[in-house]
Amino acid sequence: MSHPSGRPPRPEGPEDLGFDLPPPARPRRTRVALAIVFGAVVLAGAFAAAYLPKRHASLALAADARQSEDKRLRVQVVKPAVKSSDRAMRLPGSVQPLQETTVYPRANGYVRDWKVDIGDRVEAGAILADIDTPELDQQLGQARAQLNQAKAQVAQALANREFASTSLRRYQLLAPSGVASQQELEQHQAEAKVAEANVTVANANVAAQEANVARLQELKSFARVKAPFAGTVNQRMIDKGALVAPTTPLFKISSADPVRVLVQVPQNAAPAVKTDVPAEVTVREYGDRVFKGTVARASGALDPATRTMTTEVRVPNPDGALLSGMYAQVALTLPTPHQILEVPATAVMNDAKGLRVATVKDGKVHLVPIVVERDTGTTMELASGLEEGAEVVKLASAELVEGREVEIAR
Repeated sequence: MSHPSGRPPRPEGPEDLGFDLPPPARPRRTRVALAIVFGAVVLAGAFAAAYLPKRHASLALAADARQSEDKRLRVQVVKPAVKSSDRAMRLPGSVQPLQETTVYPRANGYVRDWKVDIGDRVEAGAILADIDTPELDQQLGQARAQLNQAKAQVAQALANREFASTSLRRYQLLAPSGVASQQELEQHQAEAKVAEANVTVANANVAAQEANVARLQELKSFARVKAPFAGTVNQRMIDKGALVAPTTPLFKISSADPVRVLVQVPQNAAPAVKTDVPAEVTVREYGDRVFKGTVARASGALDPATRTMTTEVRVPNPDGALLSGMYAQVALTLPTPHQILEVPATAVMNDAKGLRVATVKDGKVHLVPIVVERDTGTTMELASGLEEGAEVVKLASAELVEGREVEIAR
């Protein structure tokens, strides 16, 4: 049953609220339509704000890419400079005497006297020491007696040969007449041959004894110890009365004019080492003084441990300023066996394919592998890879790929 006011009847029972509910509101169609239109406009605006800038940027990037593809890359090029073929280097060296030896006696004996001491300069053949050789003197006397005995045996053999020859001639006359038998004749012929052989043996024995005497006399001459070459006595290792043998060192002598300065040339410069190449030697103890020298010889092989080649620089040393064993610095200017080309350091690119430079030929890029001889910081000196007169891109970049067409900026 409807309520007189047009409101729905209030329910009775447990759900009775104690008041009447207002009638439900009915939304107007115009408001609904406006809300829908407003939401659509907001969504469309948000979509446009998010999508249109990205679309514009994508189209602009594509346009730039197409323009870049259609337009040649402009590059600056330089021609590599030809460097001097000489390479200067400073190497540590050790001063060594030209000749050095330890003097030993040839005969056993006792030192009678020594004539020189350390620091003395001696000439070749100068007497260094005298040695008494009593045992050698006895051997020499015995050898001379044996020689005289051998000579006496020669005289005896000659006499026997003469007697045998005379007897043979006599029997040669008696045998045909039958006075002497044929057997006696043959016996005297054999005796004559034996006598001749005895003379030969006696002469050989004399020659052997003369050789023995000469050997002992030569050995006796070594009782006077002489300097083998002109130089300076570095050590004296004997005193008067000392017993010496052929294994006993007596003196150490060295010749230090000129001196040898030994240096170790590294592998990359070893092929350029030639004789008569000038060198300058300096020693810390002499300040700015420079000793001029030349390369005398090289070992011709590398040390497998250090990969260096021993090279000798010979330096005149008339005043003895350079002492054996000194540490020195040697300045060498060696000719490089190959051409050196210099390019800017910015022209060298280093990637997974190694060191390369970009060259331009017929308007296209060509990437050339290179071998660096020396890195000076601002430039690179190349040992191989480039040819003189090549056009090298001054500034290397990732845009430089093999075969790309480029335009040279003049």
